[in-house]
Amino acid sequence: MNIYEKYVLPRVVHFTCGLKPNMRQRGKVVPRAQGLVLEIGIGSGLNLPYYDAERVSKVVGVEPSAEMVHLAADAVSRAPFEVEFVGLPGEEIPLASNSVDTIVMTYTLCSIADTRAALRQMRRVLKPEGRLLFCEHGLAPDAGVRRWQNRLNPVWSRLGGGCQLNRDIPELLREGGFELRDLEARYIPGWKPASFNYWGSAAASRPVT
Repeated sequence: MNIYEKYVLPRVVHFTCGLKPNMRQRGKVVPRAQGLVLEIGIGSGLNLPYYDAERVSKVVGVEPSAEMVHLAADAVSRAPFEVEFVGLPGEEIPLASNSVDTIVMTYTLCSIADTRAALRQMRRVLKPEGRLLFCEHGLAPDAGVRRWQNRLNPVWSRLGGGCQLNRDIPELLREGGFELRDLEARYIPGWKPASFNYWGSAAASRPVT
C-alpha cells in the first residue's frame, strides 16, 4: 500500500461520499435498518447518524482500512448504540450464519473485487427474513454517459481505490443470489459518470451452498 492509498485516498473518499447529494441518498435507505445490522464498507461512519436508535440494537461494520476506522471515531462516539468494527481475516465475514437482521451497503459494491463471493457471504450471515438495504452508483441508462463511464473507468479505478463507474448494480445483486424487493434509480446532482444511483432493498433468493 502506497502513501496515496493509505493516507490520501481515505480522506478523498470521506469527502466525496459525504457530499450533500450522497448524504440525502443515505437518508432514504439507512433509517429502514433494524435489529442487528451488518454494514458492508462502513468506512468513516457516514451512515451512523441515519440509523434509527429505537430500531437498531447494534451495528457491526466491515472495514478493512485502519485509516477509515480512525476517521469514523467521532461518528462512533456519538452513536446511541453499540458499534463494532470487524475486518476480513479470511474469505468469510466473521459472523455466524443466519445471525444478521439487516445488511446495509452504501457506495460499496462499486469497489468490491469479487462481488459474487462477497454477496454469497452476505447471504450466509443474513437471516431468512432479513433484508439487504443498498444505495450504489453504477451503470447509467444513457448511451453517451455509458461510453464515458467505460472510457474513464480504468483510470478512475486506479485513482479511486478500485471503484468502478460502470457496474450494473441490479444485475450484480441478482447474480449474487438476491431478489430485488424494491428498486429506484435516477441521476443525483453531481458528475454524470458517477451520479446515476440505484437504491432499494433485496432478500436472499436462494440458500448458500
